[in-house]
Amino acid sequence: MSIELQGKTWETYTSAWRLVGAEAKAQALRTSVNPGCVYRDPLIKAQGHDALINYMLEFHQQVPGGFFDTQSFRAHSGRSIATWHMRNAEGVVIGEGVSYGEYDAEGKLLEMTGFFDVAEQ
Repeated sequence: MSIELQGKTWETYTSAWRLVGAEAKAQALRTSVNPGCVYRDPLIKAQGHDALINYMLEFHQQVPGGFFDTQSFRAHSGRSIATWHMRNAEGVVIGEGVSYGEYDAEGKLLEMTGFFDVAEQ
């Protein structure tokens, strides 16, 4: 699997976080993420497209119009690491983090793990 294919898959996946509505998100995920995917971050573990889409919709309730902007992307051997900025609807950076991905034999993301700081409560 080429680095270019992994990069395109990554960008299609991250675009789903910005898209409005469950169906638009589902369409992006169908082309970039394995249906049996596992997504993890400090707040949740979501398995499968439906659970991931629900989490994305919750994100948009908390940060209307929010999206992620990939700052760097490196990949090899069916794995990738990306740094990113979380931006609000106006494009202002409101967070940053790192994500790790693993890809299946078809080049779709199988596992995604996000790392970012969580405010202590």
